[in-house]
Amino acid sequence: MPPADAPASTAPAAPERVVSPATPGAGLAPAELAAAAATLRADLAAAGFTVDGVEQVLGPVASAALHREQAVPARRALRGRADDPTAVLATLFLLGDDVPRAALESALGRTGVDGARRLGLVEAAGAQDDDPVRAVVDLRPYAASDAAGPVTWWLSSDLGELATGRRLAPDHVLGAGGASLTLAQVTVRTPVGRVLDLGTGCGIQALHAARHARSVVGTDISRRALGFAAFNAALDDAGSDDVAAGAAGTGAPIELREGSMLDPVAGERFDLVVSNPPFVITPRAGADGAGALPAYEYRDGGRAGDDVVRDLVTGVGAVLAPGGVAQLLGNWEHRRGVPWDERVGAWLDESGLDGWVVQREVQDPAEYAETWIRDGGTTPEREPAAWATAYDAWLEDFAARDVEAVGFGIVTLRRPVDGARPTLRRLEEHTGPVRQPLGAHLAASLAAHDWLAARDDAALAGARLAVAPDVTEERFHTPGAPDPTVVLLRQGDGLGRAVRASTGLAALVGASDGELTVGQLVGAIAALFEVPADDLAGELLPAVRGLVRDGFLAPGA
Repeated sequence: MPPADAPASTAPAAPERVVSPATPGAGLAPAELAAAAATLRADLAAAGFTVDGVEQVLGPVASAALHREQAVPARRALRGRADDPTAVLATLFLLGDDVPRAALESALGRTGVDGARRLGLVEAAGAQDDDPVRAVVDLRPYAASDAAGPVTWWLSSDLGELATGRRLAPDHVLGAGGASLTLAQVTVRTPVGRVLDLGTGCGIQALHAARHARSVVGTDISRRALGFAAFNAALDDAGSDDVAAGAAGTGAPIELREGSMLDPVAGERFDLVVSNPPFVITPRAGADGAGALPAYEYRDGGRAGDDVVRDLVTGVGAVLAPGGVAQLLGNWEHRRGVPWDERVGAWLDESGLDGWVVQREVQDPAEYAETWIRDGGTTPEREPAAWATAYDAWLEDFAARDVEAVGFGIVTLRRPVDGARPTLRRLEEHTGPVRQPLGAHLAASLAAHDWLAARDDAALAGARLAVAPDVTEERFHTPGAPDPTVVLLRQGDGLGRAVRASTGLAALVGASDGELTVGQLVGAIAALFEVPADDLAGELLPAVRGLVRDGFLAPGA
C-alpha cells in the first residue's frame, strides 16, 4: 500500500465521500442481513481484527497515539503491509485511508469487496486489483467483560473527524466513545427481565444489556442511529444464546424504536433503564441572538441548559417497575449561589425515587466550551472565525444563567417497592480514580443500603460482619510516638474510598472476621480501652453503618 502522500496514480479516482451515507445493511431483508453479518463476523475474526490484534500490529506507541486521535504514528506502523489482513482493515476502517482492492479481497476472504459494498461498508473506484477501496463507515473491534464474561464484538458508526478531515455532520452517529464506555462499566449487571436503552446510538448499551436480560428495547430519535444499532445487533449476533468466553453472541433479542426520550415506551415498565442521553449543554443561538449553532443528534437534546438531564431524572420513574433501577450519565450546571448538590438534589426529591449521584468531573465554562466545540470537529487552527463565534456563544449562554461550572457524573435511581417512600438520597463528589467495572460495587452498595435500612442499632449490634478483602489499613506516626496520629482504612475496589478511623473503629474493623457480633466486639474494645460500652457504641455504630454502606464491611452468612 503506498504511503498517504504518494503521487497520484493513473487508477480511477475514488468517489467523493458523502456526508451521511446510508447505514450498513440498509435495504437488506432480515435473513439476508443475518447471513451476511455472520459471514463478515467470521472474516473479521479470521483476519485478527480484534482489539488485541490491532494493538499488536500497531505497537504500543502508535496504538496510544491513535487513542488520542493522532494518526501519523499509526500510518507509519501500517505502511507497506498490504499482505497483513489486520493492517489492511485497520488502515481502511480506523484511519479512513484507501486500500487496494486486492488487499481487501484477501483480508475479507468470504465477504470480499462486493459483499462489503452490499453491506454498505465500503465504496470502490473500480474492479482492478490496484483500484482503491474506501470505507464509508467506521468499523472497529470492541472488547470488554460484563456479568456474562468477556466479549469480542465489532461496532459500526459514522467515520470521525480523523478519517474525514472535516467537522461532523449533524446526524453523525457516534461509536463507543468515552461516555459510552463509562456507562457500560458502571451499569448494574444483575439478571433482569426487561431493559430499556434510552438513546441507544450505535447500540453498545443494548448489546451489553442483552447478556443479562430476557428482552431489550433500544430507542433513539435518530433513524440513522437505529440503523447502525440494527446492523451492530446483527453483526454481534443479538439474540444468540452463545455467550461463551470470547464469543460474539448476546442472549436476548433487541427491539429498536424511533422516538424522543420516553415517548416510544410510554405506559410500559422496565426493570433496568440505561441512558447516555444527549446531555451536552449547547447554546441554542449565536452570541448575537441569531443563527443556531450546529446541533448534533448524538449529544444535543435541543433544550436549554441541563433541562434534558433534569427531565430524565424527574420523569424516568414513570417507566420503572417497582424495584427497577435507572442509570444515566449527565451534565448539570453549577449556578452562582446554589450548591450543585442542592440543585440536583431537588431533582431527586421531585422524582420520588431513591437517588445516588456521583459527580466525577467539574469544568469551568471555558473548558466546557472548548471540549465540545472540538468534539464537533471545529478547531481554532482550521476554522478560527467559527471557533470564536461558537466559543462566544457558549460563554454568553452560561453567563445568562450565572453558570460558574459544569459537573459531569453518574446518576443511579431506583423505584421503591410497593409504594414505599424513598430511603436513599445521596449526592457526593468523587473525582479520583475508580476500579472498573464499577457496576458490581454499585449493586452491592444498593443492597447494603437496604440491609441497613431494615436494621436499627440494636439489630446492627447483633450482626456479624467481615472486613472486605480489598480493604487495607495505613497508620501514620509522628517520629518517636508510640501510637499513630492517623489511621486510614483504604478501599482497593469500587470508588477507592479512604476513611479516617479512630483507634476504636480501626480495632473493630481489624477484628471483624464474621465470628463475633458487632456488639461483642464493641464490648471487648470498651473493656480494653476502659471506657463505657454504651458510649463507645454511640461513637462506633454510625461509623460501622457507613463502612457497611460503602463496602468496607459486609454482613456475614
